[in-house]
Amino acid sequence: MKVISTRGGSEVSVSEAISVGLAPDGGLYTPPSLAAHSGPWGHDLRTRVSTLLRPFFAGEVLEPSLEDIVQEAFTFDAPTKWLSEDTGLLELFHGPTAAFKDFGARFLAACLARLTKVDRVTTVLVATSGDTGAAVASAFHRRPGFRVVILYPDGRVSPRQAHQLGAFGDNVSAFRVDGTFDDCQRMVKAAFGDRALSTKHALVSANSISLGRLLPQMAYYAQASLSALEQGRGSVSFVVPTGNLGNAFACLLAKECGLPIDRVVLATNANRVLADFLATGHYEPKASLATLANAMDVGAPSNVERLRHRFPEVAKVVEADWVDDETIRSTITRTLEQHGEIICPHTACGVEVLRRVRTRGAKGTWIVAATAHPAKFDSIVEPLIGRPVPVPPALAELLSRPSRAEPLAATVAALSVALT
Repeated sequence: MKVISTRGGSEVSVSEAISVGLAPDGGLYTPPSLAAHSGPWGHDLRTRVSTLLRPFFAGEVLEPSLEDIVQEAFTFDAPTKWLSEDTGLLELFHGPTAAFKDFGARFLAACLARLTKVDRVTTVLVATSGDTGAAVASAFHRRPGFRVVILYPDGRVSPRQAHQLGAFGDNVSAFRVDGTFDDCQRMVKAAFGDRALSTKHALVSANSISLGRLLPQMAYYAQASLSALEQGRGSVSFVVPTGNLGNAFACLLAKECGLPIDRVVLATNANRVLADFLATGHYEPKASLATLANAMDVGAPSNVERLRHRFPEVAKVVEADWVDDETIRSTITRTLEQHGEIICPHTACGVEVLRRVRTRGAKGTWIVAATAHPAKFDSIVEPLIGRPVPVPPALAELLSRPSRAEPLAATVAALSVALT
């Protein structure tokens, strides 16, 4: 398969796009539309992801390794917990860093391990608003031939997220940037745009601009929608909490591939750029605001470029709404009272947006993507529910390690020095 840049650059293979991340013209690689899958899909996550991804890798360097890559990356499940007959939570936090980013990060690492040269060190450069960095660090930790450099906004991630980011050591370096996530993302894009710097350090991307992260994220939407259909719940609609739009774009691609998915609704926090864009048709990036749902604190979502390129009439394929901090708090409390479920602030945005959609008359089966484990946000969640949140074993192990992150100015010059 050949993919093209959103800015019209030359075609490259999927494998090459995964290797380089960002297109030379600064655009994002996007696969062409495919004919809808007809299955058979199988009944487990690994079989379904292999079936879903096989057409994208047909004729590729990675095609012979696809089954092994899937087996290596998808070592945990993505179950749907049903709160009622027509409302579910898609639990995406059962991986090693307790967030949905684990799926894409592990798949990307398995791909790059088979694509990169063994005679030099490849630098995985990643900006994170909270969860991406830890997932990427875990996926590449102690993997020969790679080092990971993480940039995160100092003071704008939860304490446990910050501890995770600095807890790996070895081939992983974490930098707390004096700025916002948008600053971190700008620095990363500038580094990739500097050909000399990028070549010197053999930079590769692990942000949601990477096809290696985007494509495998379709898998859990396939799993959830097909399982719901098997259970007699019919086609499902999804509410996806989103910041940089990669997770939600993967859901739209899954629908395009023929999965039994009806509506796709985005849920954001007070960084309402996406909601405003879909309401007005005018896209206007803004400085990001700090919120309780910090992993979604993005004022200039990268994947908007992919969204507009793929779907020129965006408002016909996706909807959006936003949620403020006070409503996040009340939704966390209400969800525990009504359903006995403890949810994270990001998932709370999705649950609230679903409540509003239903209030406006929406019918059918709906699933909210539960993007992270609430234990990562104990300082927010526990005071609201009045009790500790149980910590999953993998997260507890990370929190038991020492943690270290170096300060870094929000400039490309400072990043260039840090990469040396």
